[in-house]
Amino acid sequence: MADQTKPGVIKCKAAIAWNRSEPLKVEEIQVDPPKSGEVRIKMLYASMCHTDIIFWTGSLYPVFPRILGHEGAGVIESVGEEVGVLEVGDTVMPLYLGECGKCSNCASKKTNFCTKYPITIGLMPDGTSRMSARGQQVYQTFSCSTWSEYMVIDSNYVVKVDPRLSPSQASLLTCGFTTGYGAVWKELRVEKGSTVAVIGLGAVGFGAVKAARIMGASKIIGVDINDMKRDKARDFGVTDFVNPKKSDKSMSELIQEANGGVGVDYCVECTGIPSLVNEAIASTKMGLGEVVLISAGEESRAEIDYLALLNGRTLRGTTYGGVRIRSDLPKIIEKCINKEIDLDPLITHEVSLADVNKGFLEYMKQPDCVKVIIKF
Repeated sequence: MADQTKPGVIKCKAAIAWNRSEPLKVEEIQVDPPKSGEVRIKMLYASMCHTDIIFWTGSLYPVFPRILGHEGAGVIESVGEEVGVLEVGDTVMPLYLGECGKCSNCASKKTNFCTKYPITIGLMPDGTSRMSARGQQVYQTFSCSTWSEYMVIDSNYVVKVDPRLSPSQASLLTCGFTTGYGAVWKELRVEKGSTVAVIGLGAVGFGAVKAARIMGASKIIGVDINDMKRDKARDFGVTDFVNPKKSDKSMSELIQEANGGVGVDYCVECTGIPSLVNEAIASTKMGLGEVVLISAGEESRAEIDYLALLNGRTLRGTTYGGVRIRSDLPKIIEKCINKEIDLDPLITHEVSLADVNKGFLEYMKQPDCVKVIIKF
């Protein structure tokens, strides 16, 4: 390990996307030392998310070369000046949202969008990168890139991990599962005895299902076109499983049918498919129904049937499920530690960094895949 008083440049391996939709290349990069307020992290685990695919195809923010990955956990290797409570050797989670606790947004407690530490995409907050390869700058994903043996991140986007939580599970809480969980807990604030539909049963959807179960929903309808998700869905808390491909009825009709012929109180749309937005709205009760949109797919626009909204329904979007990284995330971590939440069943595949393409381009397409993790 480098001298912590004057850390130098580190040479390590990372998975680089040199051009859109091309296989990643695992090769040597240079990672600069952390500047003031930053930490450099040696990654232990990283996980794969469908958002990484969107960046890889260039559908959003098409800047290359880029190192993908925004989920993970690692150990602080070195720290810059004015970092505060974080120290070398701490196991931490990198996040793409910050929480200052003092800006108008944070003070309102109504949102997790901090105005002082907002989402950054592609570069560090100062507009530069700490990563380079072949003599040129390499872009990040969000506030960092986790598919690299080492990375640098602003310490305001870092949360220390309780040592009772395994790093592999911690990596799953940095985006997907927490986003779904938070959508039900923080955004919809589901009441005991209410009815919930979750469209799309990946890591995000299972997070929403688990939150609905913990919060006491009386009926949780899981919707997915993959029957292989059925058993895992029931383990997480789904009471009724619906596969729209096995019926000529619309998805909203099938959800209402599973709920005794009436709309559900809440619906969580996790697929990011524009055509399903109106189905999600129509699946809820007139006058009371609430829908939260989580994912964004290749298409980011949808035509909304506003007459359905005029019938008293509410539609909203969310990032990271409305979870604040310092005020709320520790509560989810504690539920994982006390085994109220078990994240291990989400991990269906594990790869090394050298085999990142196998995970990213093969395993993620398999019907039994929920989460692929990279073990460094």
